[in-house]
Amino acid sequence: MKLRTVEKQLVVVRRSSRVANKPAPVYQEVLVDKVMIPRRVSKHRDLSNRVYASDEARAEALEKAEKLESGLDPHFPVFIKSMLQSHVTGGFWLGLPVHFCKTNLPKRDEVMTLVDEEGHEYPTIYLAKKTGLSGGWKGFAVAHRLVDGDAVVFQLLQRTTFKVYIIRVKGSEQS
Repeated sequence: MKLRTVEKQLVVVRRSSRVANKPAPVYQEVLVDKVMIPRRVSKHRDLSNRVYASDEARAEALEKAEKLESGLDPHFPVFIKSMLQSHVTGGFWLGLPVHFCKTNLPKRDEVMTLVDEEGHEYPTIYLAKKTGLSGGWKGFAVAHRLVDGDAVVFQLLQRTTFKVYIIRVKGSEQS
């Protein structure tokens, strides 16, 4: 008894009518040069000298911030943020209260301007989906030498403009 051998051929099945009449794809290995993305050169900050605020000092700064808030014009929305290490060193990300953002801030990413008590303006990037300040926040935090425990009062004056008041944590008064 002789076995029949059937020659098998691979055929690409083209189920979509959109591509049924087009030639079958040919897959070949292609050498790709490794793409190098230049990294930003940044000075690494010495984080070994971080100072952490005590619970009492943080509470005192928040209490002073609440007192300041009570004297502000109630027609402008306000929130207070107690600074953490992640806000003022390293990552420089400032998450904002979600309810405040959903109620008062733009629905899309925008440039938000932070105006300090001297009237200096700092553009920052507001990320709507993440409800926080990213690019530009570092510049503001460093320029104002914010530290862990400082209380920051944000008063929304216009759709994309915050007036910012800084209440220093006890023991970190800076000029």
